Amino acid sequence: MRVGVEVGGTFTDLVAVDGGEIQLRKVPSTPSSPDIGVLNALDQAGVALSGVGDLVHGSTVATNALLERKGAKVAFVVTQGFRDILFLQRHDRRNIYDLRYKRPRPVVDRADCFEVAERVDASGTIVSKLDVSAEVARLVPLLRAGGYKSVAVCLLSSYANAAHEEALRAALNAALPEMLVTASADVTREFREFERASTATLAAYVQPVIDSYLSRLETELGTRGFAARFSIMQSNGGRIPATAMRRNAISALFSGPAAGVVGAIRQAERAGTGNVITFDMGGTSTDVCLVTDGKPGISPDTELDGLPVRTPVIDIATVGAGGGSLVWIDDGGMLRVGPRSAGAEPGPACYGKGGTLPTITDAHVIRGTIRPEAFLGGTMEIDRAAAERAFEPIAQALGLTVAEAATAALRLSTANIVRAIQLVSTEKGNDPRDYALVPYGGAGPLLAAEIAEEMQLSRVVVPPNPGVLSAYGLIASDFSKITAITRRFVVDADAPEKVRAAHTEMEAAARADFESYGLRDGLSFEFVADMRFVGQAFEVPVELSPQTLCHLDAQKLEDLFQAAHHRIFLHGGSKGQKIEVVGFRMTVTRAIEELPAFRERASEGATPKTSPVVLPDGTPGTAAVHAASSLKVGEPVTGPALIEGYSSTTYVPPAWAVARDAEDNLILTRAPQ
Repeated sequence: MRVGVEVGGTFTDLVAVDGGEIQLRKVPSTPSSPDIGVLNALDQAGVALSGVGDLVHGSTVATNALLERKGAKVAFVVTQGFRDILFLQRHDRRNIYDLRYKRPRPVVDRADCFEVAERVDASGTIVSKLDVSAEVARLVPLLRAGGYKSVAVCLLSSYANAAHEEALRAALNAALPEMLVTASADVTREFREFERASTATLAAYVQPVIDSYLSRLETELGTRGFAARFSIMQSNGGRIPATAMRRNAISALFSGPAAGVVGAIRQAERAGTGNVITFDMGGTSTDVCLVTDGKPGISPDTELDGLPVRTPVIDIATVGAGGGSLVWIDDGGMLRVGPRSAGAEPGPACYGKGGTLPTITDAHVIRGTIRPEAFLGGTMEIDRAAAERAFEPIAQALGLTVAEAATAALRLSTANIVRAIQLVSTEKGNDPRDYALVPYGGAGPLLAAEIAEEMQLSRVVVPPNPGVLSAYGLIASDFSKITAITRRFVVDADAPEKVRAAHTEMEAAARADFESYGLRDGLSFEFVADMRFVGQAFEVPVELSPQTLCHLDAQKLEDLFQAAHHRIFLHGGSKGQKIEVVGFRMTVTRAIEELPAFRERASEGATPKTSPVVLPDGTPGTAAVHAASSLKVGEPVTGPALIEGYSSTTYVPPAWAVARDAEDNLILTRAPQ
């Protein structure tokens, strides 16, 4: 049996696949202790852990620890003279017209920063030797007195030569076994000092939280009979063993959104579609990703709470527009949706858990696109009257009926999501009309057709059980890890040999990593050089296949870069302009043994033939109602219609049609005029 459990902001989702049988569960998340939600999902699904051979987990624990500033108390150890690097940051302003702009606040105070006497230059040459014994003897009393749980060590130019950093980390580990010591070279081996320092500090900040969380979860799983493979999803869309994650928690910051993209890609491939825009609308936010030829974009870095994180992530745009997003009136009397959310506790008003503020989920209940009797297969009670009461102040403020106010909120939510899709498509030179929309999450299929209509997309692919697709993406993911190093040199006659040497070094290290995980066979490697014109501020990735490396010369390397540069910037630079290699990235992948099946869960209970709805134009109407599992393959149903499953409902508006394919995907297309 394979089991995936994904902890979201509102629900914890579980998918268990055993041969042709599938178990699904959505249970309320437990923000104060997410592992309780995981165990609740396992209990409610009736999963016997002794029979589980593959358990994969994704969560927002690390993300929430940072956003809520609930990580460990961290000490920052840096080269003498660079104590203020986390506070100086980059001299940029995201909004130049914001007169109240403040730089993002680091997770350490200045009093938590300590200097050591040493110096390594950018070439890796030791300029001033580190006296390890003397510095540790001086630091240890200070660190103990400060009550720190974790230490981040980031010495200047350690990306080029980590000898000082490794020696200091080893000595601190020996002297302070109660503290977790994170060296920047273990987190990222790339230049740009502030970004590297920020990443190392954030890794140290969340590492004790993740370590404690996984320790509790592994212990409880063990007491319940689990003794098989336990993996954690990374932000890059690949999994690694939990033991490895406990040494590099920063790589799991966006594991939940990444898992959803993986699940969407797998199902889109089964529908014969490689170019898709994934659209994950959960309880608190909406995540959007552009996938071309079955591959999502991978960014080498990201930001969280305004702080840079140098770790590979799937290129996802996020907006605060989820099912639990609050609907409110701003000081100017304008209707707003999000970014605030009702969360899991108390949740939308219609959940009946004490929530009184209106949300997008409440709007769907009022519109009729969520039938209270069908929510989570009828296992969770929904209070329509509470939803209407929550919207009454909004309706009164706008001079509308409750139904009109709910419809307006849904239109605004649609506009917010369209904007997010534009960020990953049109603003990066991609025509969204060349892509199919793949919605998932509990709320995604409810708005998908209207979003597609707004963007002139002609095809929507709704995966089976879309409300738990992220949990499926966990067990459908491959083992994968991306490493990067900085190596700077000008492209000349010697450059090809330097490139090949870097490839040999990185492949050997990646292979050794996976062998330590017990994964020796079936490894594949992707190698990318980050290159730029001399004087350019940002790099361009250039893929280098093994065949290319064998016959690589300086001219070929230059041509590959200019072609890649032209694809992005529409020019290849001036003739004779010098080019340099800045660094390399290696991706090692071990594919899973077999892609698990994913079929729509069979419906339980009776389904009415029709149900009243408010149409997108605000007029009352009637929608046909069908159970997702009962639709016959290839037989279209025209809108308005509600296609109900356990985890989500797909709304088919007028002028659209839906048909089920052989893989249980719902294919929505514009109905013939």
